Amino acid sequence: MARQAKILLLLLFALSLAFGVKSYVSLWTFTHEGLSIGSLKTPYWDFLNLWFGSRLAVSGEVAVLFDPDAYREAMRAIYGATLPDHEWSYPPSMLLVGAPLSALPLPLAYVLWTFAGALALYAALTCLPIPPVPRLLLVVSPVVLQNAFFGQNGAFTAALMIAALALAPRRPLLAGVFAGILTLKPHLGILIPVAWLAAGHWRAIFSAGVVAVGLFAATGLMFGFSVWAEFRAVTTPLMVSILEAPFPQHYHTQAMTVFIAVRALGGPLALAYGAQIATALLAIAVTFRIWRPGPGRMPETDRIILTALMALIATPYGYTYDGPAIALAAVWLALSRDLALGSRLVLWIVWLFPVFIPSMMMYQIYGFFVMIPIALALMIFFLPKAGAYGSSPGHSTR
Repeated sequence: MARQAKILLLLLFALSLAFGVKSYVSLWTFTHEGLSIGSLKTPYWDFLNLWFGSRLAVSGEVAVLFDPDAYREAMRAIYGATLPDHEWSYPPSMLLVGAPLSALPLPLAYVLWTFAGALALYAALTCLPIPPVPRLLLVVSPVVLQNAFFGQNGAFTAALMIAALALAPRRPLLAGVFAGILTLKPHLGILIPVAWLAAGHWRAIFSAGVVAVGLFAATGLMFGFSVWAEFRAVTTPLMVSILEAPFPQHYHTQAMTVFIAVRALGGPLALAYGAQIATALLAIAVTFRIWRPGPGRMPETDRIILTALMALIATPYGYTYDGPAIALAAVWLALSRDLALGSRLVLWIVWLFPVFIPSMMMYQIYGFFVMIPIALALMIFFLPKAGAYGSSPGHSTR
């Protein structure tokens, strides 16, 4: 590795750590009401939903999850009347993940969740021809640190998608297991079956279907099959109402979708939905095209990363903390393309994009982060490879 590249990697590592330290200092500094000054919630932020909701379900109060007022009242009875609104927003099968975590004290469960997500992402990245140092840099990239800051699951979902797509040609049953688990957040995995249909990975599709049905059945047997009816009757409309809430909302600053970008430009709901649907259909068409066998097909690593990017573009529920694929794409382009220094600097700025979110909030810029995965997807699609790295994830650089 050239001396200049090593210096740049060290600089990026230092910037990532500085961003992480600054974020976590604010996260664990409290207001007079006992809330984090970084989030104005508990320092566990969104993880609190998974832990608390699962704890209710395990204790036999699963109905509270589907009564938003009762759920918020139960949470505020413990964490204070000033706690902002929370709601259970996951498919009921997520309770299978949350139940064992809810048996642990909240701080310990949060630490375990955070480090397990980083380890899962690192393990998934070993399926791609990325050297160990950049791989480690990805795990401590600002977007992964931001995901941890929110207590979110973006590191897990990115790991599941990467592993599912990378392993399908060689270990289709295991790949199907990972894709089946990703049904816990189905809107982030919608392009996997498209890719597998195009490539003819039928065993992976079968395996994913079995796992998805198994999760459905296990959830019903453990918590009652009525949870699925309640999810459809209560949770789904609730999430739609949050999506369609009067613009702008505070959480729109983290949105990374065509839907929110159109609304930020003053477009009505119908136009926002139309633009999002058109974008999703385009992502499906492109995914099917790049995974079809044939001469001149895109190299496999490019296909995997491009599909992960387009999954972010296709959903109306994408948020910045769902975006480890953005950091991955920036690093992969820097490794695999013969780029001028200016282009590489642009990629590193993209890699640092969560650092700039507070400025976007200050100027009330909403939704336009979706341009980042769109631009990276275009670069992967059109920039020729330099040939420095293997195109197949069949070998690891461990």
